[in-house]
Amino acid sequence: MDNFIFSLNVTIPIFLVILLGYILRKIGLINENFVSIANKYVFKCALPVMLFQDIAFTDTLRSAKGSFVLFCALVTIAMFLLVWLCSYVFLKDKNLVGAFAQAGARGSAAILGVAFVENISGSAGMAPLMIVSAVPFFNILSVIILTFSVDLNKSAGEKKSHGAVIKKSLFNIVTNPIIIGILLGIPFALLNVKFPAIATRTMDYVARTATPVALIAIGGGFDKQEATRRVKPAIWASLIKLVILPAVFLPLAVLFHFASSEMVAILIMLASPTTVSCYIMAVNMENDGPLTSNVILLTTIFSSVTLTGWIFILRSFNLI
Repeated sequence: MDNFIFSLNVTIPIFLVILLGYILRKIGLINENFVSIANKYVFKCALPVMLFQDIAFTDTLRSAKGSFVLFCALVTIAMFLLVWLCSYVFLKDKNLVGAFAQAGARGSAAILGVAFVENISGSAGMAPLMIVSAVPFFNILSVIILTFSVDLNKSAGEKKSHGAVIKKSLFNIVTNPIIIGILLGIPFALLNVKFPAIATRTMDYVARTATPVALIAIGGGFDKQEATRRVKPAIWASLIKLVILPAVFLPLAVLFHFASSEMVAILIMLASPTTVSCYIMAVNMENDGPLTSNVILLTTIFSSVTLTGWIFILRSFNLI
């Protein structure tokens, strides 16, 4: 019951801030222009700064446990590619592939992860190491999937040669603010660079705006008609994120006999709700925003139930 109440305390505020954005748009306090600018601000400034902090301000890169890091990295790559392939094969509307694949695979490991692990274990445990191992791949693979999905979905008249498409896609990946933020953070983490207090505090202020501004933008940009047309794929993506991926990969983790703290971190990596930054990236990279926002809402609401269920199962088998 404590884990269920904790999950509600984490997920319900997210839903309420999204609802606030929707209400603010309805009463005219924010408009479409605000939503557009807020999305660009989070994508190009706040989110890259937050990811830079997540990497640069941790020493886990220098004390990484090889098998655990490798497992988190390889499973992240596998689940992204698996969801991408399945979405491309089974979705009739190929314009939804990029948004579906990203939202169905990418969880809120960084935002929810440490807090949830601390509630279960009493400390952050292996969560920071899992974040360093998996979250960079979350972002890099999301950029790749969203970029190539847009190019694949263009009409024949819009398409360029395969070489031009690949060149453009690679350029978009290299110049993506998310990727730049991650890559810039790596050398600072490896060299254990200490930032002056002024710089640390400034970056912290900017990073803290990423999630609330993104949530308000999701609510402000919510379109009931568009959302209604995407209910079925949103339900499937949510089911994949919260149930299917953990059911596939948690037994694999058991085979490797990971410690309790490692299993909790892997659970968060696999079964946490879809992260808010999925919406920001989908909108800014010309993929489907309404589908992404639907998946965020559904996984946020139901993750308190599914995460509690997975914790109960793992505890029943003395795995955590």
